[in-house]
Amino acid sequence: MENFRNLRIDENILKVIKEERFENPTEIQNKTIPLVIDGKDILAGSATGSGKTLAFGCGIIQNAKKGNGIQAMILTPTRELAEQVSEALRKFSKYTHLKIIPVYGGVSIGAQIDKLRTTDIVVGTPGRMLDHISRNTINLKGVKTVVLDEADRMLDMGFIHDVEKILRSCPKKRQTLLFSATISGQIGNLAYKYMNNPVNISVESHVDPTKLTQIYYDVADNLKFSLLVHLLKNEKSLLSMVFCNTQRTTDFVATNLKNNGIKAVAIHGGLTQDKRTKIMRQFNSEKGPEVLTCTDVAARGLDIRDVSHVYNYDSSKESDTYIHRIGRTARAGKDGLAITLLSSKDYENFRRVLSNRALNVEKEDVPQNLERVKVEARAPQRRQSSFRRPSNARGGSGRGGSSNRGGSSGRGPRRR
Repeated sequence: MENFRNLRIDENILKVIKEERFENPTEIQNKTIPLVIDGKDILAGSATGSGKTLAFGCGIIQNAKKGNGIQAMILTPTRELAEQVSEALRKFSKYTHLKIIPVYGGVSIGAQIDKLRTTDIVVGTPGRMLDHISRNTINLKGVKTVVLDEADRMLDMGFIHDVEKILRSCPKKRQTLLFSATISGQIGNLAYKYMNNPVNISVESHVDPTKLTQIYYDVADNLKFSLLVHLLKNEKSLLSMVFCNTQRTTDFVATNLKNNGIKAVAIHGGLTQDKRTKIMRQFNSEKGPEVLTCTDVAARGLDIRDVSHVYNYDSSKESDTYIHRIGRTARAGKDGLAITLLSSKDYENFRRVLSNRALNVEKEDVPQNLERVKVEARAPQRRQSSFRRPSNARGGSGRGGSSNRGGSSGRGPRRR
């Protein structure tokens, strides 16, 4: 606790940190908390799961006073992240009794309007936040701190103009905190236009590369789903995430995994917010599904612990997205395995992923005893040329199709 206390965190917040049994600050917390408390603008490169919510939350909670109107606004790219951040801030403000609400689309705006009249901190998505601004149902005159969380993802999703409109609606004299997994030229331009001499902070990846194994299988189109079922049933895993590129494929995979006796649930942007919230609560429960099939948009920003396996059922289109995906595992000193399943439609995308020379993805032989499983409906397939690795990519010659690294066949114990 002394390491947290040395960051000048208020005793009311320290009590919660102690109750949550946090032992030591993460790197991003060590570097940013004192600066946030002092009111400095910050441009930070930090990935999901690095502890950034507490990093910016400590200063916001510590500097806010209950009943003084909206004093801080946090913008997030997705509804799930807005919920997640608001819940975390509520937890850390347990003894300061601040009122914190999330605002996002897909739910009644009327209930949000009522709550905004008395809230101290608001967490929201750009679209719904801009909606409230245009309706004059939110008062931002007293905002002292603005946070752009997962800023790169907001820009990727086309929110740049909305974000700029929102920033222009806030007081010019304010603190601005920008957190992004990658600091691109567009992020730099945003910082130049709307931040005041920001302190640049970067932290090491939250993923331990020595704990992460990356492999791929080159499998026939009609055996791709069968291979996924085989691996999920034979790998010793805790929680697994299966990434797909479309909502249709996400539903296809989840439905057919359940039909083959695997507890799975799908989440993507085509579901209502109530449904998405219910799914995440279900997945995070002790007796919930052990496999989450998802699209990148739905999964970005969700802090899911104990993910031991990441499956790329569809190859991502470029290396940055691939790195974000595999960053879900091998955290906090735990081992992780990232598995990419290649069929003909994935070849072009995977070549682009492997053009990143920093990645070391080994080829694995398809298990010889692979049995074809039944599916209700087939996901769309597209024939392409055979896969050939880029000349700069590294890879092994295969390990005989053994899919039980680190233990015997069968699912391992589920830990939370």
